Parts: sequence; C-alpha cells; structure tokens
Amino acid sequence: MNDTNAIPAAPYRPLPPEAEALCEQAGASPRLVAHLVLVHDVAATLVERLKTAFPDLPLDRNAILFGSATHDIGKTQFPMELSQPGQQHEAAGVEILMSYGVPEARARFATTHANWQELNPPQIEDLLVALADKCWKGKRVDELESVVVSLIADQSKLEAWECYSMVDEILQSLASDADERLSWQMSFPVK
Repeated sequence: MNDTNAIPAAPYRPLPPEAEALCEQAGASPRLVAHLVLVHDVAATLVERLKTAFPDLPLDRNAILFGSATHDIGKTQFPMELSQPGQQHEAAGVEILMSYGVPEARARFATTHANWQELNPPQIEDLLVALADKCWKGKRVDELESVVVSLIADQSKLEAWECYSMVDEILQSLASDADERLSWQMSFPVK
C-alpha cells in the first residue's frame, strides 16, 4: 500500500496481495483497510475452526478470504458509510471490483455480505463472509447463525443442536476479542 494508506504491523493476518492491490487501486482509506484486515482475519480463523470441527464440510476457503478482504470496497466511493449506516457501498463495491477485472462470482461478496437473507439458495461462503463481518465486532445475529448451522448440519449429517453447540463455541471465542479489534480499527483515520 502507498504510505498514506499503510497499515502498521498488527496481530492480524495481512490482506491477501490481490485484495491489498485492489484497495490501493480504489483509494481505500486507512480505516477501511483496517476494517478489511479485521474481517479477513476473523474469516480466516472462522474457516480454520469450522474445518477442524467439521472436516468434511465443503468450503471454498479462497472465496471466503477474498470476499472478507474486499466486501466493503464500495466504501471508497461512500466513505460516510464507514461511520454511519448505509447500503450504497454494496452495489458500488461489485462495480469497482468488476472494473478491476474481478469476476462477478468473486465480486458478489460486496453485496451478499449484507443481503445474505436474499440468497436462494444460500451459499455457505457468502454466509461465512456475512458472519465474519458481524462477529469481528462481537455482534451475533441469530437468524444468520441459524442458516449457517442448518447448512452445516445438512452437509455434515450431524444433528442441528450438535452443530449449533460447536458453531456457538467458535463464535463466542471470536467475539470475545471484539473490543480490541474495534479499538484498533478506530485508531485509523477515515480519510
């Protein structure tokens, strides 16, 4: 990243090089890059823990990590949505990513992270990006978690209550560090 948008070393996984380059091309602010780093880090840990708990669960890890690392890139055009609610960044994110040559199948996370309820059928990758985008700040969304648990139960052939127990434990653990992540993100300027 250029010096104005550089993110200092942190105890979080860096963005994948492709996502970092896209952030630089789009002019992402330090706050936005910090947010993407945090959601990407939580998504990576979430995927690792789910694969440990459910080894046969089919997941496209690369899609999840790319989606989590770029899901809010549309906020480069709508920076006010970094500090207040808004949905304009979602469609803009898809357009930005596709303008840089990202296939629609990967650019979709810019909208599906916030519109997961509209997915029919829901894809586990989209749901996990949405889940990471909530969990990084300690937010738990029962409806989203229920859909994830249902998909995992269907795939793993385990009882839903068993899957819920394991997923709940993973999410509680991830959410427990939310205050540190929020503080780190807020230490970066919006512009």
